[in-house]
Formats: sequence, C-alpha cells, structure tokens
Amino acid sequence: MNIPSMPPPIWVDTPSGLQALAEALMTESVIAVDTESNSLYAYQEQVCLIQISTPTQDYLLDSLALTDLSVLAPIFASLDIEKIFHAAEYDLICLHRDFGFTFASLFDTMWAARLLGYKAVGLGALLQRHFGVEPDKRYQRANWGRRPLSPEQLTYAQLDTHYLIPLRNQMQEALKKAGMWELAKEDFDRFCRLNHTNGERNNIPCWQRIKNARKLTPRQAAILQELCAFREKVARRQNRPRFKVIGDKTLLQLAQTAPQDWNALHNSGALSRKQIERYGRSILRAIQRGVRARELYAPSTPRPSDAYLFLMDAMHSWRKETARRLGVESDVILPRNIMQRIVAQEPHTLPELAQVMEDTPWRFEHFGAEILDVILHPGKHA
Repeated sequence: MNIPSMPPPIWVDTPSGLQALAEALMTESVIAVDTESNSLYAYQEQVCLIQISTPTQDYLLDSLALTDLSVLAPIFASLDIEKIFHAAEYDLICLHRDFGFTFASLFDTMWAARLLGYKAVGLGALLQRHFGVEPDKRYQRANWGRRPLSPEQLTYAQLDTHYLIPLRNQMQEALKKAGMWELAKEDFDRFCRLNHTNGERNNIPCWQRIKNARKLTPRQAAILQELCAFREKVARRQNRPRFKVIGDKTLLQLAQTAPQDWNALHNSGALSRKQIERYGRSILRAIQRGVRARELYAPSTPRPSDAYLFLMDAMHSWRKETARRLGVESDVILPRNIMQRIVAQEPHTLPELAQVMEDTPWRFEHFGAEILDVILHPGKHA
C-alpha cells in the first residue's frame, strides 16, 4: 500500500460552505467527482458523501448533513464544465436517484481504460499504473453513513478524486494517439443520455427479482412472494439491507421446501439458529399465506424468431472477432443495446443503418459497412 501525502481536503457540511463550493466550481472547466453510499448498511441506499476535486483543491461534501444540493445542478448539467468519473454509471444512478441531477460533458476513466485495451481497469490499478499510488481497498465496503468518518476513510475518499484530473489528461492523450478519442467522446455523450433509473425493475414483483425464481412451480412462486414481502417489512423496519435479513438463496430454498412446522423449519437447514429464533414463526406464517394464496406465474416472454437468433449469433461472432483484432472487449466494438436494436430493425441499406446508429456515428463510420454485410450475409459470419 502506497498512499501519498495530500493537502487536507475542504469539508463541506453547511449551506454557506456548499454555496462557496458551488461558486468555486462554476469557475472551473474540469472537475472530478465520486460518491460513497451505504448500500451494505441500510435498507434504502443513499449517497452519504460526494467527493469533488478541482486542479488545485479537494472537497468532501457531507450529503447527509445538507438537505438541499440543488445549487450543484447547473454545474453537473453544464456543457462547459467537464465532469470526470471513474465507472460513472453507478454514480450517475445514485446522484439522479437522490438529488435529481442530470449530466452533460463527462469523462469516464474506466471506460477510457477499456477503449485503450487495458486488462486491469479498476481505479486502484490505474493509479498504480500512472502514478505509482496504491489505495487502501479496505474502505470500499466501509459504512459511509456513520459519523464521524475516520481519518482513514477521509484519506480514502479524497484519493478517489485527487488524481482523476491528471489521469484524465494522460488518458485523453493516449486515446488521441490510438485514434480512439472521437469514439470516447461518442460514448461519454451517450452515457449522459442513458436512463439512470431503476424504474422498470422497481415495478417487478419482488419474487421475480430472485435468481432462478422462474424455475419454481406456481405454488412455490406464491410462497416466495410472501417470504419476500416478509423480508421487505423486516428490512425496512430494521433499516438493514435485505440480504442481511435473509439471503435470496435462502428464500428460494424455503419456497421450494415449504416447511410447515417448527421441526421441518429446523431440519430444512436453510436458516441459522439465530435466524430461526428471530424470524422462525413469522417465516412459517408467511409460508402458510403462500400456500393459501393464488398461484403465481412469471410473465411469458415470446421466443425470438429463428431468423432473429441466427442474425444475432452472426453479429456476436463478428463483434467478437473485431474486438480480438483490435485488442479490446466486445462491447467496446458495439454495446449490447445498440446491437440488439440493429438486429431488431434489420436495416438493409447504409442509409437505413445510419439512421439506426444515429447516436453512434463513429461506429457507423468505422464499422457500418461490415455490420451491413453481416445483416445481408449472416451465414458468412455465424
């Protein structure tokens, strides 16, 4: 572990401090941003800390102490201020969920590393590679909702953004030399337009979110739904993550075996002694409710046509081979959602393909003719 000496960050936990921060950031052309959340320690995850760095100063913003962060919205939405993240997607989801922020003008150092064909793209690996800095990974899973934060946590948090601006500068130069800068800009713009919500997933019945739940019988599915509802109530009341109450695999096992009495619950082996003592009677009642409830069926998903599957297989093969040739991962060549859109619409001319790929013009320019050949002659590529 090699952690350098850094100037102390500015701690922001008052409205006046937040206003001063916003005014300072409005004068910058580039800032680095990161967040820390408490997903491992709370029922409803929330952003607990926002780290922001300028070329000359690091800030740690206590988002638990401030109820209104709207003064930062124009900064995050500004086209004139570039926001540097590492692995931006999760941060964008959290910042939009908690504060309604939208974003323009991004740079993602993890995605830049992937475009450059790096094998190790975590922030720690990049800091070690570019600056000889090795962060202490122990604090990745720390409780960021607890106050006060330890000096070690503060150092860890500061380090997450302290080097992002010089890292961005080095990676931008490398992207330009590799002829990938225009592709990088295309993707950074695309990230800003993504829907950073979990709305569709939140509308799915909780039993359907459990892995392998579709393999259950309709009666077992009804039992699983009642068990999930019980866990949800307990997790909310205790303000604990669902998995720290009872894990998904355990719920699935209970739904499959459906123990009907105390002995059967003990003998199932699904629960620890502590869980049985704490939740056993409530679990048995939930199972009984599931036994009496109406059976549940997972929504049917129409099977794609053979032609669609054949073309998708051909597109996968082309993408994999192109990625191998260029020394990058397959989704760098063509992200899955764009590939699915192309296969679903199946354009048969370059102008039609250009319309389908209007949000990825670099990829159309460089790969459009090859993609069209796959569409017109899938047998050559499958």
